[in-house]
Amino acid sequence: MRIGELSERTDTSRRLLRYYEEQGLIISSRSPNGYRNYEENPVDRVLQIRGLLDAGLPTRIIKQILPCLNKPRAIHFPDATPEMLATLTLERDRMTRRIDCLIRNRDAVSEYLDAVSGKRG
Repeated sequence: MRIGELSERTDTSRRLLRYYEEQGLIISSRSPNGYRNYEENPVDRVLQIRGLLDAGLPTRIIKQILPCLNKPRAIHFPDATPEMLATLTLERDRMTRRIDCLIRNRDAVSEYLDAVSGKRG
């Protein structure tokens, strides 16, 4: 898959895809004419990266946890320092708080929609 198709399928700019590649988050090969070719399920990978970035994780941490998102999981962290583990714990807890808040907000919007549309339940 070339960068244009990946960009369209993930709604991610080509510039951002090139940045992900510079950061080692996605990998491409080059065809003889210099075009980037992506193979290993790049759509899912880009969507995972975007979700993690939206959750507030920096790319340096995303790069370290990406292997955990593969199936089968191949987890190997030779450089997992106590500081990195503490950072990941804080980020996980922050994401949990955001998820809880989003759930509360979604439920409030649903209740409002039910009330204004005449549904009670």
